Amino acid sequence: MSSERAQLVEKVLLRSRELSTETVMFHTAISETRGLSAVESKVLDYLARFGPQTPKELARLSGLAPASVTAMIDRLERKGIVDRRPHPDDRRRVLIALDEQAIASGVHLWDHLVKGMYELCDRYTDDELRTIIGFVEAATTLTHESTANLTGSTNE
Repeated sequence: MSSERAQLVEKVLLRSRELSTETVMFHTAISETRGLSAVESKVLDYLARFGPQTPKELARLSGLAPASVTAMIDRLERKGIVDRRPHPDDRRRVLIALDEQAIASGVHLWDHLVKGMYELCDRYTDDELRTIIGFVEAATTLTHESTANLTGSTNE
């Protein structure tokens, strides 16, 4: 590897680390504003992106212990942010779903970031955006796998 490439890779790693830290701090601020823990907030993101999930599915996605997920669902239900619904295919199971009104009441907290991200994307060509998307997708997969390795969870 050339020294210039090594420097570029080091810059990518450093900037990714900085982005990760700023992202965690932003999500912590959002969570505190909403009376949630950062983990609760991120589990809500799984529900927002993937739709209603069983507690087992939430444990698999997050890498959290099933007992921790159950306790968290109880807290989120008491806060009025999620509810338990009968599973349409198996009445022994329940789905955890977002309360849309509770979520809608916090959407404005994202306005500055979302507006800025659209403006940032305007700086790049379509091909550059495709490259960025590919990098972020691969980095997300690697990070998820690393979490699974640490927690012993699987994607099965």
